[in-house]
Amino acid sequence: MERKIAVLGSTGSIGTQTLEVVRNNRDIQVTALAAGKNAAALERQIREFHPRVACLWEEAAARELKERVRDLDVRVVWGMDGLVEAAAGTDAQMVVTAVVGMIGLRPTIAAMEAGKDIALANKETLVTAGHLIMPLAKEKGVRILPVDSEHSAIFQCLQGAGGNPIHKIHLTASGGPFRGKKREELQGVTVEDALKHPSWSMGRKITIDSSTMVNKGLEVMEARWLFGVDFDQIQVVIQPTSVIHSMIEFTDGAVIAQLGTPDMKLPIQYALYYPERRYLPGDRLDFGRLREIDFEEPDMETFQGLALAFAAGRKGGIMPTVFNAANEEAVALFLDRKIPYLAITDLISGAMERCRQAENPSLEEILEAEAWAREFCNSSYAV
Repeated sequence: MERKIAVLGSTGSIGTQTLEVVRNNRDIQVTALAAGKNAAALERQIREFHPRVACLWEEAAARELKERVRDLDVRVVWGMDGLVEAAAGTDAQMVVTAVVGMIGLRPTIAAMEAGKDIALANKETLVTAGHLIMPLAKEKGVRILPVDSEHSAIFQCLQGAGGNPIHKIHLTASGGPFRGKKREELQGVTVEDALKHPSWSMGRKITIDSSTMVNKGLEVMEARWLFGVDFDQIQVVIQPTSVIHSMIEFTDGAVIAQLGTPDMKLPIQYALYYPERRYLPGDRLDFGRLREIDFEEPDMETFQGLALAFAAGRKGGIMPTVFNAANEEAVALFLDRKIPYLAITDLISGAMERCRQAENPSLEEILEAEAWAREFCNSSYAV
């Protein structure tokens, strides 16, 4: 039976790899595509996959796209209203949420309200609004299938759990490009330095987050909601070769791990076809040549983003939103070469110290806290 999906963030790393999975399988219909401002790239995707709805975030780019595809039967929309329409306004059964940042929150909720399953690649949805999203999924009877390699690994391991609860999650991390360095050695790190990830090919923002280990902190908060565990049950472990994607431990001490080459198409395809496994072209682990798998403890003094994430998650309420939004803005400032590298975690820490806490925040309170944290970051550096 043909599956129907919408892809939000279709021109980014996860989005393009999702469409590669679609291209390889031929039994998935793409009903909607959404991207940021790249009209030329989205036009190419529209001509190949024939969605009924196409969205660009920027209105000017959307108007350009409309002209480019005027010979096709596709509705071109833009902005947040357009993103919500792409997520919820077609007959897609599943929405792949591959947009980066808190922009993904409203369309994800809209898709769930419309009864659509979520292939979740947008960390911020659960980080900032897990207390809203998980009850909504239960109420609407929709599935949230993780696309992140680590959360997909945990989800895959749980298929062999026989209903037994998780005692501990071992969330693996590559350590990023600066593994083994001390904080004083990171003075003067350039954008180019931080974008050299040793294992994964990802978008710019996520690659910076990996270098600071903020990305792993976001994954810790996400895992707390996805798998219903406490923060004390989540342990981050450095596994530099990215062979083990994560592990779960049971009360009897047994550990189940998911291993594989670092290829994001595996968790994407698993989410799209769950519980079916299909052939996936690509490299395989060669255990005859794999001599050892190394592990290390994370250095939370150097990589303060991870320590701050655990603190934000334990405090709960509005704090994860402030952590996330401050990081988003700080990373954008760093990529624009307006602040030094170490200022990213300094800004996160400052925002968390100065924000006003709110327990069980509403969507409106979450978005207000996001705006406050962004303004804090910008005003702190007077940019």
